Amino acid sequence: MKNALVILISFFFAFSCQNQIDEEKQVEKIDNPFTGKNPWPEIRKKRINQLLPEAMDRAEIDAWMVICRENNNDPMALHIGGENAGGTSFYVFYKSDDKVQSIVFCSFGEVTALKELGLHDSIVSISRGQDVFKLATDFVKELNSGKIAVNMSSSNSTADGLSHSQYQKLAESFGTEWEEKLVSAEELVYEWLSIKLPEEIEIMRKAAEITGKWELEAYETIIPGKTNDAEVAEFLNEKIKAYGYEDGWNPEQNPNVNSGPDRGHSHATEKVIMPGDVIQTDFGIKVYGIWVTDIQRFAYVLKEGEEKAPEDIQRYWDVAKRGHRLVFENMKPGISGYELDKAQREWMKENGSLPVPWSTGHPVGYVAHDVGPSLGGGQEGITPSKAALKPLREGMVFAYDGFYAWKIKGGEKTISVEEMVVVTENGAEYLTAPQEELILIGNEIK
Repeated sequence: MKNALVILISFFFAFSCQNQIDEEKQVEKIDNPFTGKNPWPEIRKKRINQLLPEAMDRAEIDAWMVICRENNNDPMALHIGGENAGGTSFYVFYKSDDKVQSIVFCSFGEVTALKELGLHDSIVSISRGQDVFKLATDFVKELNSGKIAVNMSSSNSTADGLSHSQYQKLAESFGTEWEEKLVSAEELVYEWLSIKLPEEIEIMRKAAEITGKWELEAYETIIPGKTNDAEVAEFLNEKIKAYGYEDGWNPEQNPNVNSGPDRGHSHATEKVIMPGDVIQTDFGIKVYGIWVTDIQRFAYVLKEGEEKAPEDIQRYWDVAKRGHRLVFENMKPGISGYELDKAQREWMKENGSLPVPWSTGHPVGYVAHDVGPSLGGGQEGITPSKAALKPLREGMVFAYDGFYAWKIKGGEKTISVEEMVVVTENGAEYLTAPQEELILIGNEIK
């Protein structure tokens, strides 16, 4: 009888625990906006139909050829429907009657799936033994195109998917009289990927809200004198796993939680968080396997007897925040990233900040450092890059910082108020509420 009672109690305990787990999972499902059908296929189709023609016009490109293949694919494959390529396939986009048409030359085993994708106007099946390079180049020759863009670039890795051997064979197939028409797709890729559709911005807005919210929750776990940077990072890693998301960048360095001197882009260490520390958390998530975020949150750990941050730390925060808002107030279509970066560096210098080597900001979207204008170039002793001199356009999304750097024991410390914004018709708009106050963490060491 006693054994039976023990078994019965164990059963009800296990049943109760399972119910609690199921309830927690249910709460997570309700709280997760990214559990439904992946919207990328429809958004990708709209991007090709709506944004690619405009991009080809601005880049003055008549035809674009992308070569996709298995295991070492072109960085643009996901954007054109070539992510599942097996044998070598050609994706050709070309102007026709003020529209952009597309044709794919691929192995016979891929035809059915590509047709069902419904992304391209024509699919041409290649039999074994046929030369796909000759078929594709012959087709483009018949178009009598002007500039033919191919994915080779010395400054934009996303537009640099063409291998050396592929280029050699492509040039051979075209012949010397056509080779001079081959130009870099750098401008085309820039013009196309730098603009995000309203639907994409809404997805990134929700993801940004989650990113910032989790960073605040992570700070609530800190016990000064006990918790280390890596444990705060692990809290955020567990959040990503629980919700089925991915890291915004390399998992080894996401998130970067740092309560000591600057470490640049790096991993969180086992450095114990102590009173008087300023903590930086740089964190991003990827949702639907496509869109990423990049947001930072800063906190100060109160010392014994303190109820607020010391005057110097508070001033550093205020100057960094004001530098960030200065950029926000001037961000609008037509202005260059260089102008924005320069304005903030002048503000930093006026207020006694050490110079920082990093640009004020960067595009963010499909990767953390996405294609688009650089908000940089104002650093002393450097020449602004071509991307820094490009004008901002409506629909571009940026993650950018407000800086203040000073000397601390062991090196320097930088507050880099990083938020995500979208450029609108008249200015800019935050994707999630920006951090207004320095987060304060209690000083008890138990």
